[in-house]
Amino acid sequence: MAVYVDEAIWHWHGRRWCHLLADSEAELHRFAFSLGVQRSSYQGPPRTEKPHYDLTAWERRRAISRGAIPCDRQQIIAVLRQVRGQVRGRVRGRAPVAADMAAG
Repeated sequence: MAVYVDEAIWHWHGRRWCHLLADSEAELHRFAFSLGVQRSSYQGPPRTEKPHYDLTAWERRRAISRGAIPCDRQQIIAVLRQVRGQVRGRVRGRAPVAADMAAG
């Protein structure tokens, strides 16, 4: 399993931010926890198909020092597509819920 960070190019609240992604959600959460990033910072299903954490440039440096793979824009997009495909597959393969059965 691998963890990835893109360039810290996003400006918000006076800081530069990047995205932390991983090959699996479990690895993503484990790595974020090891960095001290709060779980409440997680952005993923059901709000978005792109499971990730936003990191400051300072947190990005720490992530890289702990083994995260730095990626350029094209590389992180490839990782994102792979992760998004996994999320979509899980959503399609989910068990039906009561609302689905009532609609059918």
